[in-house]
Amino acid sequence: MTDAPAPAAGSRGKALAALLFGAAVIGLAPILARLTETGPAAAGAWRLSFALPMLAVIALRTAPGSSLRPHPAALLAGVMFALDMGFWHYSLAYTSVANATVLTNLTPVVVTAVAWFAFGQRPRPAFLAAVALAVAGAALMTVGREGAAGRDPPLGDGLALTTALWYAFYMLAIGVARRTQAATMVMFWSSLVGMPLLFIAAAALGEDIIPRGGAGWAACVGLGVVHVAGQGAIAWALGRLETATASVVILVQPVVAAIFGWLLFAEAVGPRQAAGAALALGGVILAQRVAGTVSASPRKANPAG
Repeated sequence: MTDAPAPAAGSRGKALAALLFGAAVIGLAPILARLTETGPAAAGAWRLSFALPMLAVIALRTAPGSSLRPHPAALLAGVMFALDMGFWHYSLAYTSVANATVLTNLTPVVVTAVAWFAFGQRPRPAFLAAVALAVAGAALMTVGREGAAGRDPPLGDGLALTTALWYAFYMLAIGVARRTQAATMVMFWSSLVGMPLLFIAAAALGEDIIPRGGAGWAACVGLGVVHVAGQGAIAWALGRLETATASVVILVQPVVAAIFGWLLFAEAVGPRQAAGAALALGGVILAQRVAGTVSASPRKANPAG
């Protein structure tokens, strides 16, 4: 795996701003998912369904010269995103918005670990200490909490942790596809793949697929808009930034989600949970700070990605 070449300072600044905007917008997704009046997987399916027409129009207008054929990595990203949405939305049904979003954002540790095991970028001991810190924080969030929000917080927290794996592979796949294809085209193909997979999962799990009223439909449309604006901005930025760097900036997502979870669902964050979240995110940030100072392995990464 090779990261995108380092952009100029101005271009990098625009990419970071776009990434920050996208992450903040995506922070609204768990709130809207709670309001769709459908099952968890169905909410993800409707998110992609309403996003697809917008993505198609934008892709044809902004990237008319791009190949209409999907990049294989974009198709893989669609599979990973379907898994991401399914696991994450189910975690939202069982634990708090803050927990589901914070634990999902352990993604940067996964991304850096993949670079180590798959591509021979061996981390220094400081990275291993950072991973231990992140895992300890995640464990503190999930045990011994009084009055925790959600029907089954341990199950929800476990699903959220698994989501971090799917989201990591989604980001890695998007980063590869963005080397040769426009962001909107990559988003279109990944969404087109993910949508039917989520509808199939929703039907197989016996979920309520159709929203029960206007508010539910409005939330589904809102998810589509959030997907286009948020994930679109993230995909655009991933074509201009290193994946590891991008995976740190998206940590603004749990901050936005926690604020709205508190405002809309009265999900108070207790001292132990707050301390665990701080440790987990601190470990993630520390991991990325030392990730750039890895010792080279004799095994070289595949330049084809």
